[in-house]
Amino acid sequence: MRKIVLTTIGTLGDLHPFIAIAQALRRHGFAPVLAVAEDQLAKCRAAGIEAAAVLPGFDSVQRRLGLAEDEAVKRIMGDQIEMLDQVLLPALPACIDKLETVAAGAEAIIASTFVFAAPIVAEKHGIPLISVVLQPMAMLSAYDPPCTPDFWMMKHAPNSVVGRLWNRAVYGTMRVAVQLKCGPEVDRARAAQRLPRKSARRLLEASERSALTLATYSRHFSPLPPDAPANARLVGFPIFDSQSGAEETLDPALAAFLADGPAPIIFTLGSFAVHCPGNFYAEAAAAARALGRRAVLLTGHGAPRRDGDIFRCAYAPHSLLFPAAAAVVHHGGAGTTGQALRAGKPQLVVPHMGDQYDHGQRIERLGVGLSMKAHRFTATRAARMIARLLDDPAYAAAAARIGAQVARENGADAAAAAIAEALGPARVPARTFVPRLAMA
Repeated sequence: MRKIVLTTIGTLGDLHPFIAIAQALRRHGFAPVLAVAEDQLAKCRAAGIEAAAVLPGFDSVQRRLGLAEDEAVKRIMGDQIEMLDQVLLPALPACIDKLETVAAGAEAIIASTFVFAAPIVAEKHGIPLISVVLQPMAMLSAYDPPCTPDFWMMKHAPNSVVGRLWNRAVYGTMRVAVQLKCGPEVDRARAAQRLPRKSARRLLEASERSALTLATYSRHFSPLPPDAPANARLVGFPIFDSQSGAEETLDPALAAFLADGPAPIIFTLGSFAVHCPGNFYAEAAAAARALGRRAVLLTGHGAPRRDGDIFRCAYAPHSLLFPAAAAVVHHGGAGTTGQALRAGKPQLVVPHMGDQYDHGQRIERLGVGLSMKAHRFTATRAARMIARLLDDPAYAAAAARIGAQVARENGADAAAAAIAEALGPARVPARTFVPRLAMA
């Protein structure tokens, strides 16, 4: 079979699309191998995909920071440069060696933009590279710039040439900062592989040498901007929905709760912010009670338990739970946003970091929900905004309309088909290589 390596790092919102695409590639006759962080191996293998560790797990971040889990999460959410400093750049040399071993005999490498080793290994061995863009803001479009606190200076929805020129200038400044921050480490890593020096200005973007750029979100959420890469393909959300990796069902107690009354409000912080929730869940429960509404709280830990009209559990498959919701209150991660859109439910987005702010703004522009900053999330304010979502039928109507469109898409199969088309018939690897680790 035709071996393909898929590599990513990050939260479950980063991992799950890659598992979904790997499963679809297997249905298309390929032999996928996931190259991931150490703490994600078990899930990949439980999903039936061969997997190898090429990056450290989050426990290594904690050790480098010398912090407990909640404090480490809080630090990274507050300053995402920490991930560059503590994980991605220090791990680059070892990641190159490990990915090189995994990629032996591979026909292509499919990579997140945060696996900095992928373009280096692909270039060194002449392996086709396919870049994966998980969120619209990562296109870095002058027409549709990120709407996050870090990009406060951008001209949003620019309707003039001057506005777009300004945005391009901001991106240029940002790329200079990336070069200053990352260039020396990347140069050392390339030199160790006997590759020439190369600018790291676009290190956080889809590689310019990619044979294909996959945008793994729905066109109904965000169409491709006019300045997207010429080889970009918008495929829809690739859905994988399991905590363990194996096929899952709703917990019987949760299923009984859902059947026992009106549709509840779902509150979740995904797989990362949930480890540093602050007062989110206490305020969520209070908001639901103030509204006289039932609620399900996905808290990331603890056994399922019911407290009157409030049900708490660690996790539930979103594709099974969200369709039963009256509304979904969440952090705005790419995976959760896609699942809530697909379920056709109004959303209140409470972003904690990065692209979550941008997703919240897009949800508002679509008319399917609202957004509020995490530090403003109190029972009183949340209840007021949730009431707007539930009392105004326009939100439910827009959510149902867009949900029906998103549900018709199959992002994983569309991605696999685009990959197969880009690679063409089976080929002989450009040249045989012996990975460095194999020679040690």
